Amino acid sequence: MGADPADSPPSRTRLARVVLTTFLFAFLSSRILVFLIMSRRIPDLYLRLGGTHVHHLNHGIFLLTAVGAWLLFGRPGGRGLRVAAVLYGVGAALTFDEFGMWLHLGGPYWQRASFDAVAVLASLFGAIAFAPPWRTFRARHWLATAGLLLAVLAFSLLLVESFDYAGRTVAPRLIDVERNAPR
Repeated sequence: MGADPADSPPSRTRLARVVLTTFLFAFLSSRILVFLIMSRRIPDLYLRLGGTHVHHLNHGIFLLTAVGAWLLFGRPGGRGLRVAAVLYGVGAALTFDEFGMWLHLGGPYWQRASFDAVAVLASLFGAIAFAPPWRTFRARHWLATAGLLLAVLAFSLLLVESFDYAGRTVAPRLIDVERNAPR
């Protein structure tokens, strides 16, 4: 009887794609849920301990810690690595979704730093997921990478004004939603 293909070790690229997919799904889900709770469209689902709101960044930190310990001490393979990739993507999304709170404790949930951190991580995961392995890079790959980095830099500079405009127009509304959210 042959080995179960589900137990075969997944490739780096496949794992990176799992991380990217779950990261984006968890980030979008958490943002949507928080908005729905703050706008009172769904009941308050926040975890509270002794009257203290436990932010989902804490869930992400514990999840990342557990996944790291499992990978170091449990050394999973095959299916276990795929599960670790899913849990890692979710933990990273929950943690970096509130990255702005790392920098500005007690600041509003809708901080630009959080969005920027998520965009940078999603881009990094995407590059890992879809780039060929470094050892197979040829001159044309390095040129394409340099061109892509320049294009991303130029595009980012163009987006700064757009994000600033969005921040000036949308942020006050989001802060009002947060101010009126259940405590």
